[in-house]
Amino acid sequence: MDFLTFKDFISIPVLIGFYYLGAVVMPIFMWFFSFWLGRKFTIISDIRHAGKEKIWNSLSMKQKMLFMAMFTVAFLFMELFWRMLFEFLIAYMQMRDALLQ
Repeated sequence: MDFLTFKDFISIPVLIGFYYLGAVVMPIFMWFFSFWLGRKFTIISDIRHAGKEKIWNSLSMKQKMLFMAMFTVAFLFMELFWRMLFEFLIAYMQMRDALLQ
């Protein structure tokens, strides 16, 4: 009955599950979704290839390496932020549980 009246939370196991969904499954899903979208709508694929070719050919090797490094660092920061967000939410739930006991 406490579960139905929201006196007992199930949030910590659910938060951990959502963390892994967002940190691991979502990037992989979005990668495959972008390829599926490109195959389904050829105009999207054509625009992506034309833009990629034009931009990539205009960059020097140093700029290409810098771009890849910046993309990697941005991705790692997004993963770090995602982790910190869920650590905060889990800590909040643990504080709530400790205060209620």
